Amino acid sequence: MVTLTPDTAHAQTAGLTRTIVTRADVSVPGREAVVAKVEIAPGVVVGWHTHPGDEISYIQEGETELMVAGQPTRILKAGEGFIIPAGIVHGAKNIGSTSVKLVGVYVIEKGQALATPAAPPAQ
Repeated sequence: MVTLTPDTAHAQTAGLTRTIVTRADVSVPGREAVVAKVEIAPGVVVGWHTHPGDEISYIQEGETELMVAGQPTRILKAGEGFIIPAGIVHGAKNIGSTSVKLVGVYVIEKGQALATPAAPPAQ
């Protein structure tokens, strides 16, 4: 079953589209997996946010700057992936001239919002 619904957690970020492809229970009680197509337009900054579970993502197209609290900024390109543990503050910026397209898999607490805005981490 494929469900295409926009995620509203980042509705305030023009140029970011997260479309939920499917969601289903997993073997861990109280958790569900959410698979989403994510697109970030050129020059768009995705503000600092967290997820109520782990994010496992694979970049299909484009180039992004990934900022994770407590880690050096990383540049990621098509063919690369990243993992953000639950509750870790992070953000991103499309630094290329084309849209960044990625597949995000989130294993989150059931009933929670997929993403929640967060304050920038202390430097």
